[in-house]
Amino acid sequence: MTKEFNVSRDTVRRAVGQLENENVIYRIQGAGMFVEDWHKKRITNNREIIGVITTHIADYIFPKIISGIDHIVSNYGYSLVISNTHNNHKKEHESLINMLELHVSGLIIEPTQSALPNPNLELYQEIISDEIPAIFINAKYPGVKFPSLTTDDEQGEKILIQHLFDLGHERILGIFQVDDIQGVHRMNGFVKACQDHLDISYKSNIIMYKSDDDLKKLFEQVKGFLDLKHNRPSAIACYNDELAIKLINFLKKSGYSVPNDLAVAGFDNYEMAPYISPSLTTVTHEQENMGKKAGQMICDLINKKPVSSVMFEPELIVRDSTRKIKNHPF
Repeated sequence: MTKEFNVSRDTVRRAVGQLENENVIYRIQGAGMFVEDWHKKRITNNREIIGVITTHIADYIFPKIISGIDHIVSNYGYSLVISNTHNNHKKEHESLINMLELHVSGLIIEPTQSALPNPNLELYQEIISDEIPAIFINAKYPGVKFPSLTTDDEQGEKILIQHLFDLGHERILGIFQVDDIQGVHRMNGFVKACQDHLDISYKSNIIMYKSDDDLKKLFEQVKGFLDLKHNRPSAIACYNDELAIKLINFLKKSGYSVPNDLAVAGFDNYEMAPYISPSLTTVTHEQENMGKKAGQMICDLINKKPVSSVMFEPELIVRDSTRKIKNHPF
């Protein structure tokens, strides 16, 4: 069809989707497309499905978010179809195509590499044009006006860095993932906290990385700061708890004690944070509550009810990985 009519695959897909919507044709997976008159009843009715697209599914904070969504939408008679982008725009494109072909009732989407230009904006425009109810979680794309549920990442990080300053730390190393807008906001919070302490904050530093960077190389950069004789950091603030836990393991293998040699803090209050050794100081992320509110919001949109975006206010959780500095020799 693309060659015969000299059009793109996306154009063909949209045309076929329109014919399906008008009950002119139907398709059977693995068999092909058929004229609707040959088939008196559709085999499936995907209007009872809500699509969820996240950067990850089975690990970190995502199971709780998805569980919260399912808890609500199941009460409205909906099932979930879940897709994982691995924080990759190509996989996001595939996920969006699949959801559009399923004719889902609504979409809950976590943006992929949300701090970078998005090559899939045409598909988001299609979602808008098709009037498919949709919301963003954790982040949002500029120019795509879906309701959203986010965390005040900037304020959360600012609170965390202030905590480290209050403990007497003057040299703080921040490590932030900057291809996600959450990481950019958290880095901004780090900078704003430092601006409140200009007399000492010039001693602090930032490492920026992207989601597809080699973790080994990232930790080599950290090691470079730790090898400094006179300006070694006494505390490290990580983009999230997942990174903080991996960093603590790296530090232990490198002969450092946390928090005796270095304080380490994360963000998101991952469910394992209280149970590692030492337990991890962090900042809250609503996780399951965000999922529940997202589930309620998408059901309200499907039922033509008004909704408003929500920003959760994070809180500091102090545990054993940070402590008051004594006589820092550096």
